[in-house]
Amino acid sequence: MAKAVEIRPLARDDDRGGFSCGEADLDRFFEHYAGQNQFKLHLAVTYVAVVEGRIAGFATVAASALERASIPGARQRKRLPSYPLPVLRLARLGVDTRAQGLGIGKALLRHVLGLALEQRDRLGCVGVVTDAKVKAVGFYAGLGFVALEGVREGLLVGEPHPMFLGIATIAATLAP
Repeated sequence: MAKAVEIRPLARDDDRGGFSCGEADLDRFFEHYAGQNQFKLHLAVTYVAVVEGRIAGFATVAASALERASIPGARQRKRLPSYPLPVLRLARLGVDTRAQGLGIGKALLRHVLGLALEQRDRLGCVGVVTDAKVKAVGFYAGLGFVALEGVREGLLVGEPHPMFLGIATIAATLAP
């Protein structure tokens, strides 16, 4: 990633119309719903990666929770309480086709992981959950995310696959 990347919250006046990551659902969400979810409904916050004044990628995050039984690893589950556990949900991530392969997705994910650490310190957070598209499962698995069994919202082909990355792994990954 040779060019400077600025990652910041989506602004109301950001031009989202020319963005295309090659996934129609993600493009439609970013153009039509990201702003509504952030500014009107207050459901999520979308962060944008800006390169040379143009949006090169985005990541949408929201507070969420997981039941203890859904947390991977019996050892970790055993030491957690039996009520819903706070997580940061990476709901959407997309990189414009003109910027793919430049490290924008990894920069956005690194930013999201930093947000999870902030949430851990301010409010509590046991990890990040992402709803990985089928094509992105390998990307997330390569970064240490593991599948969440029993959290799947549907069994249709192409449905997102919930994946989890624990806060201890995140802290170790981002350690200086």
